[in-house]
Amino acid sequence: MKLSRYEQESILNYNAGEQTATLYTRDKTVMRKLDTLVADFPDTYKLTEQDEVSKTYSFPKSHVSYRKPRTVSTEQRERARQMMIKQNNSK
Repeated sequence: MKLSRYEQESILNYNAGEQTATLYTRDKTVMRKLDTLVADFPDTYKLTEQDEVSKTYSFPKSHVSYRKPRTVSTEQRERARQMMIKQNNSK
Protein backbone atom coordinates (compact mmCIF):
# COMPACT_ATOMS: atom_id res chain seq x y z
CA MET A 1 0.00 0.00 0.00
CA LYS A 2 1.38 3.41 -1.00
CA LEU A 3 1.15 6.00 1.77
CA SER A 4 1.45 9.75 1.30
CA ARG A 5 4.33 11.55 3.03
CA TYR A 6 1.82 12.91 5.55
CA GLU A 7 0.58 9.39 6.37
CA GLN A 8 4.11 8.09 7.01
CA GLU A 9 3.98 9.06 10.66
CA SER A 10 5.88 7.93 13.73
CA ILE A 11 4.48 8.25 17.25
CA LEU A 12 6.71 7.87 20.31
CA ASN A 13 4.88 7.19 23.56
CA TYR A 14 6.20 6.89 27.11
CA ASN A 15 5.33 8.06 30.59
CA ALA A 16 7.04 8.70 33.92
CA GLY A 17 5.57 5.55 35.50
CA GLU A 18 7.13 3.02 33.13
CA GLN A 19 10.65 2.29 31.92
CA THR A 20 9.59 1.33 28.40
CA ALA A 21 8.92 3.54 25.38
CA THR A 22 6.69 2.47 22.50
CA LEU A 23 7.20 3.62 18.93
CA TYR A 24 4.44 3.21 16.33
CA THR A 25 5.57 3.96 12.79
CA ARG A 26 4.36 3.84 9.22
CA ASP A 27 7.64 5.25 7.89
CA LYS A 28 9.67 2.63 5.97
CA THR A 29 12.98 4.35 6.79
CA VAL A 30 12.29 4.24 10.53
CA MET A 31 11.14 0.61 10.21
CA ARG A 32 14.41 -0.39 8.53
CA LYS A 33 16.49 1.30 11.23
CA LEU A 34 14.51 -0.27 14.04
CA ASP A 35 14.44 -3.70 12.36
CA THR A 36 18.24 -3.54 12.34
CA LEU A 37 18.27 -2.65 16.05
CA VAL A 38 15.85 -5.51 16.79
CA ALA A 39 18.12 -7.95 14.94
CA ASP A 40 21.33 -6.65 16.55
CA PHE A 41 19.99 -6.09 20.08
CA PRO A 42 17.05 -8.48 20.64
CA ASP A 43 17.22 -8.10 24.43
CA THR A 44 16.76 -4.33 24.20
CA TYR A 45 14.59 -3.63 21.12
CA LYS A 46 11.43 -5.64 20.45
CA LEU A 47 8.97 -5.68 17.57
CA THR A 48 5.62 -5.95 19.35
CA GLU A 49 3.06 -5.57 16.54
CA GLN A 50 2.93 -5.26 12.80
CA ASP A 51 0.48 -5.14 9.93
CA GLU A 52 0.77 -4.44 6.22
CA VAL A 53 1.59 -0.72 6.67
CA SER A 54 2.86 -0.23 10.23
CA LYS A 55 5.02 -1.65 12.98
CA THR A 56 5.18 -1.05 16.72
CA TYR A 57 8.41 -1.39 18.69
CA SER A 58 9.26 -1.22 22.39
CA PHE A 59 12.57 -0.34 24.00
CA PRO A 60 13.87 1.31 27.19
CA LYS A 61 12.89 4.96 27.38
CA SER A 62 16.48 5.72 28.39
CA HIS A 63 17.30 5.17 24.69
CA VAL A 64 15.23 8.20 23.71
CA SER A 65 17.44 11.28 23.51
CA TYR A 66 17.04 14.95 22.84
CA ARG A 67 19.98 16.96 21.56
CA LYS A 68 20.58 20.62 21.06
CA PRO A 69 21.21 21.73 17.48
CA ARG A 70 24.81 21.59 16.40
CA THR A 71 26.31 24.98 15.66
CA VAL A 72 29.18 25.22 13.22
CA SER A 73 31.04 28.46 12.74
CA THR A 74 31.93 29.76 9.31
CA GLU A 75 35.60 29.01 10.01
CA GLN A 76 34.86 25.40 10.99
CA ARG A 77 32.73 24.93 7.89
CA GLU A 78 35.49 26.33 5.65
CA ARG A 79 38.14 24.13 7.32
CA ALA A 80 35.97 21.03 6.79
CA ARG A 81 35.37 22.03 3.17
CA GLN A 82 39.10 22.44 2.55
CA MET A 83 39.86 19.06 4.17
CA MET A 84 37.30 17.35 1.92
CA ILE A 85 38.72 19.07 -1.17
CA LYS A 86 42.22 17.94 -0.18
CA GLN A 87 41.05 14.38 0.50
CA ASN A 88 39.11 14.17 -2.77
CA ASN A 89 42.09 15.48 -4.78
CA SER A 90 44.45 12.91 -3.22
CA LYS A 91 42.45 9.99 -4.66
